Amino acid sequence: MCGIVGIVGKANVNQDLYDALTVLQHRGQDAAGIVTFQDDRFFLRKDNGLVRDVFRTRHMMRLVGNVGIGHVRYPTAGSSSSAEAQPFYVNSPYGITLAHNGNLTNAEELARDIFRTDLRHVNTSSDSEVLLNIFAHELQKLGKLVPEKDDVFAAVKAVHKRVKGAYAVIAMITGYGIVAFRDPNGIRPACFGKRETAKGPEYMIASESVALSALGFELQRDIAPGEAVYVETDGSLHTQQCAENPKLNPCIFEYVYFARPDSIMDGISVYKARLRMGDHLAEKIHRLRPDHDIDVVMPIPDTSRTSAMQMALSLGVKYREGFIKNRYIGRTFIMPGQNQRKKSVRQKLNPIALEFRGKNVLLVDDSIVRGTTCREIVQMARDAGAKKVYFASAAPAVRYPNVYGIDMPSANELIAHGRTTEEVQELIGADWLVYQDLEDLVSCALEGNPNIEKFDCSVFDGDYVTGDVNDEYLQRLEAIRNDSSKSKREQELMMAQAPLDLHNDN
Repeated sequence: MCGIVGIVGKANVNQDLYDALTVLQHRGQDAAGIVTFQDDRFFLRKDNGLVRDVFRTRHMMRLVGNVGIGHVRYPTAGSSSSAEAQPFYVNSPYGITLAHNGNLTNAEELARDIFRTDLRHVNTSSDSEVLLNIFAHELQKLGKLVPEKDDVFAAVKAVHKRVKGAYAVIAMITGYGIVAFRDPNGIRPACFGKRETAKGPEYMIASESVALSALGFELQRDIAPGEAVYVETDGSLHTQQCAENPKLNPCIFEYVYFARPDSIMDGISVYKARLRMGDHLAEKIHRLRPDHDIDVVMPIPDTSRTSAMQMALSLGVKYREGFIKNRYIGRTFIMPGQNQRKKSVRQKLNPIALEFRGKNVLLVDDSIVRGTTCREIVQMARDAGAKKVYFASAAPAVRYPNVYGIDMPSANELIAHGRTTEEVQELIGADWLVYQDLEDLVSCALEGNPNIEKFDCSVFDGDYVTGDVNDEYLQRLEAIRNDSSKSKREQELMMAQAPLDLHNDN
């Protein structure tokens, strides 16, 4: 999962891009990058780390220009090497930089085609660089000295025909403007907004609407599946549908976990959707255990807080904050290796013993992925004096890997894969475990936008909406994503980069 942003303004956009990336920091803490252009030259800064650490005053002073794009990353395809921080750049044609959120399911095939037929070299293992070269090649084929809007849209149409998977993209064509487009299924989010100034309108494109509102841009709308938005350097806005058969199938996990609650995605308030998740889960508890003995509901900070508050209200029991979060620890399911995740849970959360002592506690989390975090938290609640520890997941059981841009583990490392609810309950050490039903989760999101025909719920039901994910693909993915493979790649990366660190003066 990543965050992307692009701005065409009337003055330097470096500070706005920086501020937008800090708002989108929850979408990736591995690396950050900004690129701008002025006088037909581009200016790039990117590196591993948080936004606040990657950009210093000396970097910001060099990022001049009224047009630019930015990116925050956590690694899905590829590695966590700084060489794979985005935006990526190719010099031909025109000089194009690109930031991408998502995952291409035919990236390996495309990488071979790029070398054999497009005669282009890909320098990393990132599918984002593959996507950049596909777009650049299709634009170059048109042979125009000066690209016009129809040329840009023609290139996007060709990209849709070649590329499969999930992608929300912002690309900057040096000297001409920025183009943003979304995959024909609309799996990954993207929207655009407008801000009026004395010199004319400014436009901003971002992964989430909260980045627009934080900077004073008025949300215009979401980019439609398959649609492209092209904003020229003078502020002229052009849009066109570039896919032959677009369908809106947004990723439902955005509403469960990734998106900020103050965002609106595809017409759906994330906050309202999470409130409804709490209502539906409370209804299920009333149905299964009408005489429940829950004394208090507690969220696992932070994403589950909205659902937990509504659950407590619907159940008619107390809501309490039982865990205090250290906000300087990253999201644990993204961290490589079980040992590191287990250690980070204790560093990340600290219980308030007075709230647990002698009580039957219902802990609420947004979802259960590996189960490592849940097991540690349940034990922490018992150590703090809880009489009984119940556990509720605002999402259904995660049984299948995500292939569209969320770096979930291989299927065998998902605690619910091939197991019943009772078996998971025993593994995490809870006295009772309750999951959200999938049909209830879908209705929670669908209520915000009844026009959506289908959500991508593949992590819950194994139904991959692009139709090109088979057992062979999932087996290859498992070989790449399992913890032992990740650990080996990280060790190789550290060995390869060690001599370089001695000369790094950035």
